[in-house]
Amino acid sequence: MNSDTSSLLRRRERLLGSAYSLFYREPLHLVRGEGVWLYDANGRKYLDMYNNVPHVGHCHPRVVDAMCEQAALLNTHTRYLHENVLDYAERLTAKLPDELDTAMFCCTGSEANELALRIARSVTGARGVIVTDYAYHGNSQATWEISPEDCSDEHRPDYVVTVPSPDRYRGRYRGDDAGERYAAHVQDAVDVLAERGIKPAAFIIDTIVSSGGVVVPPVGYLSKAAATVRQAGGLFIADEVQPGFGRTGKNFWGFAAEPVVPDIVTMGKPMGNGHPVAGVVTRADLAAALAGKGGYFNTFGGNPVSCAAALAVLDIIEEEALQQNALRVGQHIADALRKLSDRHECIGDVRGNGLFIALELVTDREQRLPAAALASATVNDLRDRGVLTGSIGPDNNVLKLRPPMVLSRADADFMLGVLDRSLEAGTDM
Repeated sequence: MNSDTSSLLRRRERLLGSAYSLFYREPLHLVRGEGVWLYDANGRKYLDMYNNVPHVGHCHPRVVDAMCEQAALLNTHTRYLHENVLDYAERLTAKLPDELDTAMFCCTGSEANELALRIARSVTGARGVIVTDYAYHGNSQATWEISPEDCSDEHRPDYVVTVPSPDRYRGRYRGDDAGERYAAHVQDAVDVLAERGIKPAAFIIDTIVSSGGVVVPPVGYLSKAAATVRQAGGLFIADEVQPGFGRTGKNFWGFAAEPVVPDIVTMGKPMGNGHPVAGVVTRADLAAALAGKGGYFNTFGGNPVSCAAALAVLDIIEEEALQQNALRVGQHIADALRKLSDRHECIGDVRGNGLFIALELVTDREQRLPAAALASATVNDLRDRGVLTGSIGPDNNVLKLRPPMVLSRADADFMLGVLDRSLEAGTDM
């Protein structure tokens, strides 16, 4: 670590405190971004295989121009009329099933999930929440409490019950009936809540189960889980903060992999390419229930500049065919990773959809034992070789590949070559 980085690190620790964390053994000092590339203070560039927030690429000029042009005219809140807010609401709801016709805007995915909880509780009169184990849904108090990745058992309130992540690789169910068997645990959670005298308000799931290790839900899981919670009087909330906006390739939303319509869909900063805009889309009757119990207002949520950025993102996704690119390049990466597994015994599983791919590293393929130390070493070695990614999952042994949607096949091939060399070096240690 050079002296400038060390000085900046000490200054950060003094000013921001110890609660903040950093990536990598040697922290990065980034100063510029363009497309899928990030540049540090010394001018070295890194391929960004991690950041989903700059959805259409770092500093996309059309997003920058849209924000600057609107900021030069007006920026205020949604208690005034403005075309941008309504234009974006129309464009966004048109991307969802017809039943989901009402949009509400906020600034972060955490706020979106908290608003979804408010709606669910207003509609049902209940407070119980069912979540997958090791899920992450936000950093406000309410969303932290439903995020087992961060909120440990001893801090979890009695109204939150977890169900097993629907993992067919290392989870308890691996057969063709895994979806149905995992979904049955939602009824178990309803029963646990009942024993505590609590009714369920909602079942919420990140539809790519990112924090759980990028676990693509087995066929039938979402449909049955939704039916079960609705039978018990609750709602189904699809958290699309990470998988939404075409990232999974085949579908614009993660939940669309099944013929199921959520009651509420939440989304976050990828919708504005990193500008602080997020949203909730639901049915008009559910929004009316919230209106009857105090309504909703957010000073910055859905302001004209945010909506200008979000409109530009939708234009870019459509005009640059980025959903199709995610499908095509993502499949190329997945196929190449499976070929790499012939060379590297440490690759236990390759999974995901589109440009949201997991590479699970193991010490023993037959027993599927997690290789957490190797995953950590690989993440840091990749950083040193010019590729940025991260590790996730309950055992922190899963490499998460989740780049901006403009990743090209040439970019992917660069990453694959670096990864091959990195794994070779790591397993020789």
